Amino acid sequence: MTSPDLPPAPEASQTSIEAEVPEGRPPMVLQVLPALHGGGVERGTIDVAIALKHAGWGAMVASEGGPMVHELARHGITHIELPLATKNPFKMRANVRRLADLVREHSVDIIHARSRAPAWSAEAAARRSGAHFITTFHGTYGDAWSLKRFYNAVMGRGERVIAISDFIGRLVQDRYHVDPARVRVIHRGVDIHLFDPDNVSQERVIQLATRWQLPDDRKIVLLPGRFSDWKGHSLVIEGLARLGRRDVLCVMAGVDTASADYTAELTELARARDVMDMVRFVDFCRDMPAAYMLSDVVLSAATKPEAFGRTLAEALAMGRPVVGPAHGGALEIVQDHRTGWLFRPRNSESLASALHAALELDAPQRLRLAGEAMEDMRKRFSNEQMCQATLAVYTEVLNGDTAS
Repeated sequence: MTSPDLPPAPEASQTSIEAEVPEGRPPMVLQVLPALHGGGVERGTIDVAIALKHAGWGAMVASEGGPMVHELARHGITHIELPLATKNPFKMRANVRRLADLVREHSVDIIHARSRAPAWSAEAAARRSGAHFITTFHGTYGDAWSLKRFYNAVMGRGERVIAISDFIGRLVQDRYHVDPARVRVIHRGVDIHLFDPDNVSQERVIQLATRWQLPDDRKIVLLPGRFSDWKGHSLVIEGLARLGRRDVLCVMAGVDTASADYTAELTELARARDVMDMVRFVDFCRDMPAAYMLSDVVLSAATKPEAFGRTLAEALAMGRPVVGPAHGGALEIVQDHRTGWLFRPRNSESLASALHAALELDAPQRLRLAGEAMEDMRKRFSNEQMCQATLAVYTEVLNGDTAS
């Protein structure tokens, strides 16, 4: 679903990913990001690198490293360890030289920056070496003061600026005055093979339910994500207090060692609203497909617009009913009253009403919703589509096509 004022990514069927390059060699793309510890930016980077490899292109990734480096190694993709998360201007300047050397040594055609700090070094290295420079806007990026807006603006200076949603595409134009002709909307992809209910064994679901000590007589509402106040945990607690039913357990997944103070605040609020027995805090889950499968409803309650809304898309790919806020990327993912429910952002009464509607689905209604949701995700948000569209943008730049 692309807004009419935003040029869509070129269709893979219309643009061959076999780019013509000097001397007939395969194109080489270097993606740069801060680190490879996990998350949507990292997942997208690796997926595109693997797609490049399968298409016969050259693929490299540079970052400070992390556990996901091993996945690149398994696919024979080179990872270069550089301090690209740094905001120290002297180290960033050193990264310019290192990246420019990499471009020359490995005949890199495109540097694709996926985050702000590495983008500053990558842009300068591209100018110095003659490589093409592409960026992906993965977030909204706070810009409360002028220096921050200046820092963020580098993400709008790519020859092509990839936005991960229509919402971000509009933000890029409105806030950073990027020429719409350079913007390409490529929605973040969902691994529809990983997030497929047919590929999740009952054993995995039972194992996770046992670890989380979930009761058999409750409807399970899953709120996954980082434990940060803008993710809306307190809003959900207020919504549970308004729900008017006690047969629900909301599992808030994502606690880590840095969450202790925040979790204590939420616990106090749950006690004050008399819903402590309806809330459970659990740690970060490494088997999200199983977590979605054991859920009756998957919830997102972000109080600020999210760039995309990965958990909503993953849950819909698993055929689960979802409830999300009517702003940001959620508006592009959830078909209200068809594949899920949207509520007024930051409004606990609206949240409670949407959650109640999702919980009231009977078995045939859940089955119909699951089929429609899964088909919709496969049509619009698959990893394969994201990778093909990204390679089409690379080809567009390499072929010297004028942005239009």
